[in-house]
Amino acid sequence: MTIYDELRKAPFNLDDAAISWVRDVYASLDLDDKIGQLFTLIMIGTDEEDFKRIASLRPGGVTRFFTADLEFERRVISDLVAKSKVPPIISADLEGSRHSFAFGTPVLGQLGLAAVDDVQATEKSSEILAREGRAMGVRWSFTPVIDINAAFRSPIVGTRSYGSDVSKIERHAVAHVHGLQRNGVAATAKHWPGEGYDDRDQHLVTTTNPLSMDEWKETFGRLYRTLITEGVLAIMSGHISLPAYIRSKMPDAGLEAFRPASVSRLLNVDLLRDELGFNGIIVSDATPMGGLSAWGHHLDTLPDIIANGCDMILFSDAPEEDMAAVKAAVEDGRITQERLEEAVLRVLALKAHLKLFQPSDVLPDEAEVRHLLAHPDSVAASREYIGRSPTLVKDVNGIFPLDPAKTKRVLLVDGGIIHPLMPQPLEFLLPALLRKEGFEVTIDRPDIVPTPDDFDLVLYTLGDESLLVRGRIFVDWHRMGGGGLFKAMYRPWTNIPSAMISFGHPYHLYDAPRVPAYINAYSTMDSVQEAVVDCMLGRKPFLGTNPVDPFCGLEDARY
Repeated sequence: MTIYDELRKAPFNLDDAAISWVRDVYASLDLDDKIGQLFTLIMIGTDEEDFKRIASLRPGGVTRFFTADLEFERRVISDLVAKSKVPPIISADLEGSRHSFAFGTPVLGQLGLAAVDDVQATEKSSEILAREGRAMGVRWSFTPVIDINAAFRSPIVGTRSYGSDVSKIERHAVAHVHGLQRNGVAATAKHWPGEGYDDRDQHLVTTTNPLSMDEWKETFGRLYRTLITEGVLAIMSGHISLPAYIRSKMPDAGLEAFRPASVSRLLNVDLLRDELGFNGIIVSDATPMGGLSAWGHHLDTLPDIIANGCDMILFSDAPEEDMAAVKAAVEDGRITQERLEEAVLRVLALKAHLKLFQPSDVLPDEAEVRHLLAHPDSVAASREYIGRSPTLVKDVNGIFPLDPAKTKRVLLVDGGIIHPLMPQPLEFLLPALLRKEGFEVTIDRPDIVPTPDDFDLVLYTLGDESLLVRGRIFVDWHRMGGGGLFKAMYRPWTNIPSAMISFGHPYHLYDAPRVPAYINAYSTMDSVQEAVVDCMLGRKPFLGTNPVDPFCGLEDARY
């Protein structure tokens, strides 16, 4: 059986015309072209000279981090496509929340959808992301995240996953894949072989999946098998080790047991391809991440990614150097001709499956774009789901619903909206929303020590979504109070009604177990802040259910 026979099978399911296109394109490529097809490069910012440099390298795809300028984005993608010998796959992280398009529909992230716990809402939300992504040329999403919220201190899983229950993750991940792929966007299950039991971030360190193989099969093995059966087109191989599997093949593996999956033939080929039967495309996680750079120099690890079973390399800090390194590995035999051919053909098969050989399927015309982005039906549906997501974790003193006639004077202790790509925290809309409702809102200052004479209510607002290179997410009392050592230790809720709202990380009760009222809202989007205000004022009920243990196993946090 040839590789072309494999491409006729699920998940690509290529017909004769698509196979013919793949054959013809492959035959037209020289070695440099083939190497280019193995790379998905990053396009971030607005430097058009840099974009021209990326286009000149003829990559197989690009991942775009979109700005709020729709016309600029359309032009950038159009120029890239026009300059490409083979249509590139435009990819993005269609994760919702702060990853939603600025000019599109605000969509809940995965943990917020898990709190809604309606698979139709999840599928519809993914459908919205897919349709709006296609309007911008995006045909490949690096979602769903099927990691498990097991280690509550993990700064990278948190709001990006569907929670801690495997059955719930499975239901919603299937809906997510269907919502994307039925609307022409390839889905990617990540992060292989499974994250969430290590409380570190693979952007900073090679993380470890510590499960036994029996435990792994019941959790991550089950999730990946299900999505493979459902036809997921791609799987992202993370910088995550699985020592139990390596040791089952190499009992004296030593350090080799902790080799990242992204450069592990045993995990990518033996386990994922041979044992689980995955026939789609394997893409590495981003190569500049600490989980890979801590393992080896990029001129060694990038060729290793292809040699050890991945079909595509995600991102590169030095693409010219890295492409040359992969080419050298082909020429000296570290990457065999058979492995190179298989990888390139799978990349082309994904493009063929998505019908990128049809120009109209690469980038829709402007009229269609205007029709798809922020369509009223999409906005209305998403707003309904957002309204069902806020979760009242506890309210032991019954301070909700709020009434400006009773708790008019509000002290807002504002932690800001933290985003790793922003030099300064973003501001919450919440103060303006509360003032509009008749509350007098004071933003906390270092000189304020709240007393009942001055305030009727203290609200703590935190905006830490699970995003890269955080290391840890926690309640930084010293930074929030801004008043030095003693204010950082002061807790006002023994004599002033108090509540904490997390618009992101769902585990802040670990650092504030005695706060009497606590809300998880899972996202910092303005529309989510509006929904929380509606719930706090009693205009709408709190309908969200806990997709994780927000008490972090602490009994006292429940009281």
